[in-house]
Amino acid sequence: MEAEANSGSLEDSWAFIQSLGEGCRTVPLAGHVGFDSLPDQLVNKSVTQGFCFNILCVGETGLGKSTLMDTLFNTKFEGEPATHTQPGVQLRSNTYDLQESNVGLKLTIVSTVGFGDQINKEDSYKPIVEFIDAQFEAYLQEELKIRRVLHAYHDSRIHVCLYFIAPTGHSLKSLDLVTMKKLDSKVNIIPIIAKSDAISKSELTKFKIKITSELVSNGVQIYQFPTDDESVAEINGTMNAHLPFAVIGSTEELKIGNKMMKARQYPWGTVQACFHYPLPCHAVENEAHCDFVKLREMLIRVNMEDLREQTHSRHYELYRRCKLEEMGFKDTDPDSKPFSLQETYEAKRNEFLGELQKKEEEMRQMFVQRVKEKEAELKEAEKELHEKFDRLKKLHQDEKKKLEDKKKSLDDEVNAFKQRKTAAELLQSQGSQAGGSQTLKRDKEKKNLGFL
Repeated sequence: MEAEANSGSLEDSWAFIQSLGEGCRTVPLAGHVGFDSLPDQLVNKSVTQGFCFNILCVGETGLGKSTLMDTLFNTKFEGEPATHTQPGVQLRSNTYDLQESNVGLKLTIVSTVGFGDQINKEDSYKPIVEFIDAQFEAYLQEELKIRRVLHAYHDSRIHVCLYFIAPTGHSLKSLDLVTMKKLDSKVNIIPIIAKSDAISKSELTKFKIKITSELVSNGVQIYQFPTDDESVAEINGTMNAHLPFAVIGSTEELKIGNKMMKARQYPWGTVQACFHYPLPCHAVENEAHCDFVKLREMLIRVNMEDLREQTHSRHYELYRRCKLEEMGFKDTDPDSKPFSLQETYEAKRNEFLGELQKKEEEMRQMFVQRVKEKEAELKEAEKELHEKFDRLKKLHQDEKKKLEDKKKSLDDEVNAFKQRKTAAELLQSQGSQAGGSQTLKRDKEKKNLGFL
């Protein structure tokens, strides 16, 4: 990241010197001073700190994304093979520390697992867009800190998107067009035709033309290799005409002639190549077979720094500008006068405090209104309870009166019964006494008769 900052500051300084050159006089030096070693100082510092490069591989499962990465960097990266059973698109990120000569590279490879495997592919691009924005947001948050450590910050922003196109030979899928259209303003897109050995050379040429036409007609902006630098203008201009690159990936080395080359071997007939050997294979590094060498040259050896610079100065700046505008920051006011950051912050802070007070007042009014409504509901419920209590009380009194009346009636009946019972017992007693007297009289009579 510091290498980018140093490169940017050097370019700005050189542009400033050139702008002032017309109005300044040239002063010849009497001897060697030594500031011509500044480029060497920057190179040494950058080499010491190392570089980072982040690649996003987008494409359907099975198009050889991992194999191509292994082939590009001549390394076997660790990774688990993806399946076709993913419920949604997931982004898998892996970072590796590579060393070539005395130059260190922190390489991050991000792969889209499950892309294109769902029945409904309408929102397949969203996780990719969210991931790219998340990396921009993380860098922006680091920039906005009071204590920034950008020189030690691991830049995870995506520098290039290799978009893998299935070798159908017909036209682009709607999924590819929609996804590339959503990504072209956020990342440098380089379209490549994966497994290009699946179609013939004539079909491949027509397929390239068809893809280019569809990209243009749908307004998809792909990365164009820069032609403003005279040292690479010719080769980049030529390579722009070869887009999209048709590539083959392979980590298997076969002996072709007297040279070991990365190639793909097949069990059927021979394949036309610049080497007229009967071996039925495709040489990955043979430009007559595929554009792998072109891709490697353009991506790594010629334009890697431009991809990093385009990511910072174009895509990240667009994201940063939109975010700051959402926060209320602008470069100039309506009168085209420069904005003061402090005044803008104070205005935004006052606006925020005003909105906060307004929301507090709205919440307070809403709370008071809800309290009133609740009080009304409680009063209504209390009224209903009182009415219910009165009804129950009256019902209780009525029931009590009925019970008292019934009790009085029963008491009267009991008293009447007791009186009748007493009278009956009296009559029975009198009857018993009368019967006893008659018995005694009869016994006396019988006795008297006996004596006689």
